[in-house]
Amino acid sequence: MAGAITHDNDQPAAEGRQSGPLIVTEDADLLDDLLRLCAAAGATPEVHHGVPERGGGWEAAPLVLVGDDAVRRVRGAARRRGVVLVGRDQDDSGVWRRAVEIGADHVLMLPDGEQWLVDRIADVAEGVGRPALTVGVIGGRGGAGASTLACALAVTSAREGLRTLLVDADPLGGGLDVLLGGETADGLRWPAFAASRGRVGGGALEESLPKLHSLRVLSWDRGDCVAVPPQAVRAVLAAARRRGGAVVVDLPRRIDEGVAEVLAQLDVGILVVPGELRAVAAAGRVASAVGMVLRDLRVAVRGPYSPGLDDHEVARLLNLPLAGEVPVESALARPHEGKAPPGAAARGPLARFCTVFWERALAEAGSV
Repeated sequence: MAGAITHDNDQPAAEGRQSGPLIVTEDADLLDDLLRLCAAAGATPEVHHGVPERGGGWEAAPLVLVGDDAVRRVRGAARRRGVVLVGRDQDDSGVWRRAVEIGADHVLMLPDGEQWLVDRIADVAEGVGRPALTVGVIGGRGGAGASTLACALAVTSAREGLRTLLVDADPLGGGLDVLLGGETADGLRWPAFAASRGRVGGGALEESLPKLHSLRVLSWDRGDCVAVPPQAVRAVLAAARRRGGAVVVDLPRRIDEGVAEVLAQLDVGILVVPGELRAVAAAGRVASAVGMVLRDLRVAVRGPYSPGLDDHEVARLLNLPLAGEVPVESALARPHEGKAPPGAAARGPLARFCTVFWERALAEAGSV
């Protein structure tokens, strides 16, 4: 249960606030629950038995959680926004009166309101900013070079200074960590998130993943797990987007429930199509399936071309906007051989293609 209270005296909290909430309670059991919820949201709270003395966090905290046992001790505190009165007795009608006495915005009862509170704590801990520009890359046919282009886009984004996460959504693709030369790097892989539900802390997610070439990578391990429930996919990708910057997703060509969850959160999709008639025919089927979920799907064409084809003709046949012509590089023509990752050469043609793509995409998104 969670309820809201409207005030006439709604003043914003002070600047220079801490990143975690302030907890005011002497109830040991309630404190244990609140600490657990803070941990789930990736936040570190400050704990007091009453209103902190001068220089404390009452005014500075982004969120104040007051246990019902502590109402008497905070009655004289300055009024501010972001105060939540937390209790357990669902039948206690007096809780609303006590909430008004301390200027609380919300009344929350545990355990029913746990998910609401985790979401609220995560919001204030992570901040509310522009979500990440999220780009999905998918091959028009097998071997089109989609995984390599996804890696190159992520490497280029990170080199430009954007917080970047590369997500491997294809469990049968061999692992993007391998393509980046980091299959033994420490960090979690997709199976570790299979049980995720509701809200996943963006900061905690980022810190848990392998860091390769200045970006974070969410890939697959070498175990037997080849699927993650759609709810977990939704929660993990939403957490990644909340961190801002750029998220690049390497997509499989088949569209199942998990992939549909990814497509629903993409801003832009890139369909990589070799300049061959059979590839264009196969890509048309992929585009039709992806287009049912994703509005902004663009085609990136890779040569060499069959007679009568070029990048503009491929885009016309598929009736898709042209993202550009992907340069022909050895990295796209054969599997990665453990050297520098795709796009690592800043002056190479593939990196230049990716740089131009990001400049346009960020400008369209209003990020520059």
